[in-house]
This record gives sequence, structure tokens and C-alpha cells, in this order.
Amino acid sequence: MADSPLLRLHPHDNVLVAKTPIALGETIAEFGVRARAQIPAGHKIASRAIAAGEQVKKYDTVIGVASRDLEAGDYVHSHNLTLVDSYRDPAFCQDVRPVAYVPEAERATFMGFVRADGRVGTRNFIGILSSVNCSATVIKRIAAHFTPERLAAFPNVDGVAAFAQTSGCGMSSPSEHFDVLRRTLAGYARHPNLAGVLIVGLGCERNQVDALVDSQGLQQGRLMRTMVMQDVGGTRQTIEAGIRAVEEMLPEANAAQRTRVGANHLKIGLECGGSDGFSGITANPALGAAMDVLVRHGGTAILSETPEIHGVEFMLTRRAATPEVGQKLLDRLAWWQRYAAGQNAQFNGVVGHGNQAGGLANIFEKSLGSAMKGGTTPLQAVYEYAEPIDQAGFVFMDSPGYDPVAVTGQIASGAQLICFTTGRGSMFGSKPAPTIKLASNTPMFKRLEEDMDINCGVVIDGELSVPELGQQIFEQILRHASGERTRSEALGLGDHEFVPWHLGIVS
Repeated sequence: MADSPLLRLHPHDNVLVAKTPIALGETIAEFGVRARAQIPAGHKIASRAIAAGEQVKKYDTVIGVASRDLEAGDYVHSHNLTLVDSYRDPAFCQDVRPVAYVPEAERATFMGFVRADGRVGTRNFIGILSSVNCSATVIKRIAAHFTPERLAAFPNVDGVAAFAQTSGCGMSSPSEHFDVLRRTLAGYARHPNLAGVLIVGLGCERNQVDALVDSQGLQQGRLMRTMVMQDVGGTRQTIEAGIRAVEEMLPEANAAQRTRVGANHLKIGLECGGSDGFSGITANPALGAAMDVLVRHGGTAILSETPEIHGVEFMLTRRAATPEVGQKLLDRLAWWQRYAAGQNAQFNGVVGHGNQAGGLANIFEKSLGSAMKGGTTPLQAVYEYAEPIDQAGFVFMDSPGYDPVAVTGQIASGAQLICFTTGRGSMFGSKPAPTIKLASNTPMFKRLEEDMDINCGVVIDGELSVPELGQQIFEQILRHASGERTRSEALGLGDHEFVPWHLGIVS
């Protein structure tokens, strides 16, 4: 990949990808094309003549049809590429390949916090949850009290984090939105990265604290406390009572020690944002290779962002462990088809400005790269948003493509770490499960090195192969799981990225 300015990703493709900007009139002898326009890095150039209406293929996958006759060397993008949806054979289970699992005695390990019930955390936070937006300020004030200076006496506690949210009342209940909100809050309340939890409500909201706790099977005790502002005495008294409650949890939380455990305890959420034309060539397939390694060691990889598999869902249904698993994925896509009908939404074709500028013409092309994060192992299960994940291996959790919402669902489902690929550069972090950011190209990595953890541009640069980089990513995941801070943690990100999926009306 290091020598030519163009990449042919598959022998059947009729477009090439520019590794670097291509000037008007520049000739690339290796491919016998002369550029008929300026081609930005990460964008596509026709490798041969393409007739109007003919399918355009990238990675041997249809990403649209030519809207007019194209000549070799033409710039191919949204201005001359039309999205055409058509039937795609799901071919359930056809591409299922057995996993060569690593023997238990030889599994990779990391240093994690083993909880009393056997769950394993990668961080050791105390979390404060609001049942409703009306208690959001209170939980933020409680958390803000616990400055680094006040926590210095508790070196094994990573922090006190407030998870405020904007719903909990003014909503339909019962409803799908109500169920999703409660499931999300409960997923955080029982998350292994939280040593202790305080849930604070107002008192008159629809999402009543007691009903939340009872409906989700949460067990109150020393490290699981609740408060209701109207019962405690209002804002100031609730803040003071909340501070005392957290102070009582801190000694027990601090008693937790990291111990060596197998990588089979890891659940990794897979996310992408600000994708570009290199994401599907470097960062996403390299992360997929790392997830193949994780699965062989008994761990779990969680792919999400349902709109961003639209058009390439067959890549996953063909790997479904059973036809039922494959059909459940198609059922979620059918739900999205109804949900997004008539809207100018990503599911219906239009991708964001950053995606367009980075070389992605439409949702099919974006999905082609996005799905690669999941690697090549069988799809073992499909879950709804924030549903507890109890199946090891490669799984799918339904979610929007919006990064904070998708990651919130993955963490609620049990992900203890997030791996986030980006081509344009996403400034994202998360708590209590930290985010590892993977850059798709070297120029962006160097420009935003304070925010990026891993440079996947080394694949384009010819320094590492995708499998080699995948192994390095896996090893870095183990280090971060053992406590090594990510760049987003060092920058203090994660306090404002708790964003449960809002499905319903506000009334």
C-alpha cells in the first residue's frame, strides 16, 4: 500500500481510493488512469468507464449506481453516484466459520476489579444517577464536591461521576421510551465499573425511584442508595445528604483491589464517528481483527449503530449463528425503516457533512466500513438497546448511529471499555467505561494526537498489516482495561456523554 497514491480494495471494484490528494491531470501509470478532476484523499476515482445506471462497487459491494456516464479518471462521489436500495439475500448462516478458541489456561489476562457477584470492572467509580431531569443539578453538585483533593485519601477510587439525563417525566408511561430509559438507568446502576451507586429523584415524576428500583430488580444496600428530594427536604438538604451517602461508600469502594483475570471477562463496545474514506480500510478492519482475537480469548464484542449497517446487513446475517439470530437483526432494520420513514435521516441515505468531506458518498458506503468493526466471527446474538448482554462472542445491540446515544446503550448493556474509530477526529469520552480512540489516517492522528490513542494510518503507510495492527490494538485494550488511562480520560471527558435514547413524545 505504501508505493501507489491509489488503492484497489478488491479486484472486482470499478473505483479506486486516493491515499493522498490527486491533482487534475495526474497520471497513475500502475492503474492506467489519468485524473479528470482533483481527487481529495480518501475519495474515489473511476478505474474504468462506468455507464449510467451501472453499479459502482467498492470492496466488491454495491455502494450505488452511476447517475451519468463516467470515464476512467472521473471523480466519483455524491454528485454522480445515486443510492438505489434493492433486495439483498440475507443467506442466513452461510459464512459461519468455527472459532479457534484459545484454551482457558492460555488466555490473555488483565488486571480488573472483581465484584462480589463475579462481575469484573475495568474502573472503580461511584456513580450518581438522576431518575428525572429535575434532580440533574443536584446530582451534579454532589459529584462536584468530590474533587481530586477530597478523593486523595481513596486512591483506588477513579472518581465520583454524575449521570444526569433530560427525561423521566413529561413522557408516555408505559411506553417503549419509558422501558428503554429504565433499562438504561438500571444498566448503569449494576455496571461492574461502579463500586457504589446513588439514585436521586424529585418525587412527583413519572419515573418514580422506588418503582425504578423494583421493576429493574435492583437491590438496595450499603453501596446502592436512593433519595427523593421532596422527602429529604429540597435542593440544599439533598445535596448535603447525597454527599454524606457517597462519603459512607468511599471506604468500601476504596477497599477494591485489581486482580488478574482472563480476557473472557471483557465486553467491548464498538463505535465509530466522524468516519472518512480511510475508516473502512484501516481503523475499522483493524479493530475487527482485534475483536476476532478477543473472541478467540472468550471475550465479547458489541457492534451497534443499526442505521450504519443498512445496505450491508447481509455481511452480518450470513455470519449469524442461527437463522433466528439473523432474522432478529432484519426485524430491527425493519423497525428502523418504519421509524425513519419520510425523514431526512441517515438511514435513508444522507450522511453527515464530515462523512461527505471525508469521502463517503452515502449510507451504504459508510455502512460498508462501519460493519467491519465486528470482525469475522459468528454473530451470536442480537439485543435491544441497553439490554443486558449475556452471550459471549460477537453480538449486536440495536441503537441509533448518534455516538453518545449508542455508547450509552453499550455501557448500559455491560461494556467496560469502548473502542471508537474516527477519520475526521472525534473528541469523545465516556464514563464509567473509558473510550479508546482509533484514528484512521496519520495526518489526522498527528493533528489531534492529544485526543487519539491509536494511529491506524500505519496500515496505509505500509508499516503494519491489518492483522498485525489488530494484535497491537488487542494488547492495548488489555493495558487500558488494567488501568492505563486513555487520552479522553486524561482530558477529563465523559461527564456529559450520558445520553439515553429518547424515543417518545414530550408532553
